[in-house]
Amino acid sequence: MKWLLSLLLLLPLAVNAAVVGKLVEYEADGVKMKGWLAHDDAIKGKRPGVLVVHEWWGLNDYAKKRASMLAEAGYVALAVDMYGDGKTADNPKDAGALAGSVNKNPPVARARFAAAEKFLNRQPLVKKNELAALGYCFGGGVVLNMARNGEPLKGVVSYHGVLATDVSVKPGSIKSKIRVFTGEADPIVPTEQVEAFKTEMGNAKADWQLVSYPGVKHTFTNPEADGYAAKFGLPLKYDAHADFNSWAHTLDFLKSVFK
Repeated sequence: MKWLLSLLLLLPLAVNAAVVGKLVEYEADGVKMKGWLAHDDAIKGKRPGVLVVHEWWGLNDYAKKRASMLAEAGYVALAVDMYGDGKTADNPKDAGALAGSVNKNPPVARARFAAAEKFLNRQPLVKKNELAALGYCFGGGVVLNMARNGEPLKGVVSYHGVLATDVSVKPGSIKSKIRVFTGEADPIVPTEQVEAFKTEMGNAKADWQLVSYPGVKHTFTNPEADGYAAKFGLPLKYDAHADFNSWAHTLDFLKSVFK
């Protein structure tokens, strides 16, 4: 009897953790895109959707993990494929080439993001037009550019993303609320780039906030950063405090934009 009681007490915990993730396919200008869709099956009814744009490595397990964390928080999350056919890279040369193929072709970037946005927006569990987007490194730059281009997202969050851009923003054209988390010691996003971004957002009259973590380097949210740094000699470093703090701020931010 004690064993049965213990089992019954554990059942609600198991049900509440019923995150379901699956590979999904959609198209962008005739190119097959392979994303990862996650939701909590224990939650009933429609809920907001959140797009997750991967690092320059492509749609790997890290991006899927973040989508699952969003699902646990009560959202339907789509880890987006920005390279097509689910391509990933395991070295900086290939990753740079894949990221460059998107960054150097803004119409392709917009089309692929828009295709993911459309796919998520039509999911049965998603509240229509209640969408936000998160991006990491390469993905941070992508989601910020989507906001600059006037995408009707409720909120956009960039983690250690490049802040420089070629997109010209007019005052009032940014519809999304923006949050940026960056490392003060990140050589890929130096102080002058941060200051230029602040000026840009001020001139655009955007609703934005930027958090800069002292002593923190690039890719601070990814526990695999130290391994990448050792293997490839990259200026990366995981930081548990910045990771947890930025995530807590993100969850509060999402609650506020989806009120």
